[in-house]
Amino acid sequence: MLLVPTYAAASKIHGIGCHAAEDIPAGTVIWRFQPGVDQIIPEAVVDALDEPARSFIHHYGYRTPQIPGGWVLPFDHTRFINHDNDPNTDNTAAETRTIRDIAKGEEITCNYNEFTDDTW
Repeated sequence: MLLVPTYAAASKIHGIGCHAAEDIPAGTVIWRFQPGVDQIIPEAVVDALDEPARSFIHHYGYRTPQIPGGWVLPFDHTRFINHDNDPNTDNTAAETRTIRDIAKGEEITCNYNEFTDDTW
């Protein structure tokens, strides 16, 4: 779950993006998995879903060794964080941390390759 105020808005990268609602200093933990809010959906459950639901999870969810057990499906604007080869966050640990200051209104980005081998 995001630990900082955000909003979803048009992205210059792709579709909708997650944007900072206030300035976020470098080194701030901005996300951590919150059981009961964020979901882990077992692979077998995803595979058994009808196509629209399965496609939704494949688009907005991800699998990562940092949070084992299936597909991670964020509850909040996290699902709108887009990939960037030069991101403003670090996702190499279980928590997401900013690697530089993020200005109010700036899109929050991550490098998907830091936490998943899934294709996107």
